[in-house]
Amino acid sequence: MKITVIGAGAVGATTADNIARKNFAEEVILLDIKEGFAEGKAQDMMQTSALLGFDTKIKGVTNDYLQTAGSSIAVITSGIPRKPGMTREELIGTNANIVKNVVDNLVKYSPDIIIIVVSNPMDTMTYLAYKASGLPKNRIIGMGGALDSSRFKYQLANKLNASPADLNAIVIGGHGDTTMIPLINKATWNSIPVKEFLDEVEKEEIIQKTMVGGATLTALIGTSAWYAPGAATAAMVESIALNQNKLFTASVYLEGELDESDICIGVPVIVNKNGWDKIVPLSLDEEEKAKFKASASAVRAMNAVLSENNII
Repeated sequence: MKITVIGAGAVGATTADNIARKNFAEEVILLDIKEGFAEGKAQDMMQTSALLGFDTKIKGVTNDYLQTAGSSIAVITSGIPRKPGMTREELIGTNANIVKNVVDNLVKYSPDIIIIVVSNPMDTMTYLAYKASGLPKNRIIGMGGALDSSRFKYQLANKLNASPADLNAIVIGGHGDTTMIPLINKATWNSIPVKEFLDEVEKEEIIQKTMVGGATLTALIGTSAWYAPGAATAAMVESIALNQNKLFTASVYLEGELDESDICIGVPVIVNKNGWDKIVPLSLDEEEKAKFKASASAVRAMNAVLSENNII
């Protein structure tokens, strides 16, 4: 299997590194527009293969999409990262044109490809990728919910002094500081609802820390995070490549589900060799429904910028 990662920055390189270490792909193509950048990153990673024991070949290329031909899966991390104080939404003008160009080139050389979108604002870039690609909706996946859910488990684990592996918790809605919805009343600790261990103040604290998880890291390190985004993306790639049928929250195109249509937004889905295979039914209470509707409205407003600027 051949997998392409577009963008050799911190997130793209970490994604490629995680994929290679798992040893399920024959080849990873790492592509960047900066001359020699992807080539250097690829060589550095390949020089760990003897130490880490993987056989995946990582090849870096500069803006040569012919080298991506025949890819089964592609990850798009292209675009500028967030700076301190910058919202994901503020990236739309620059990143939309970059993502559209990337999608056009990927589909040109790999018409049966499955695309995972990481670039921000992620829900809008996923919507753009779907509209621009002409691919079936199940082959376009936005990664954000998988990352947000991992951050949610991190906050729960810290508060409960629990192993994150023992927690089941998801975040739905838009991948934004004000649009994501950590479903704390549905979260469990080895099947026991976590709300049994938390008071209302603690629950709200966990929710708020989850929602600003990305912004917190951006303020601390001066740019977007990369370890957790790279790991979340690689986990999705692995589930597709190995047909694992894992459940992730992902931004996918809705056609009436949860009363929303013509939008890509985070919902629980099964990820396998088909891309995202099906949306898992989710019973929301009235408060959760209202939050999801507000989140969808905010994402839809962001999507409108694409048509206003003749991008789609």
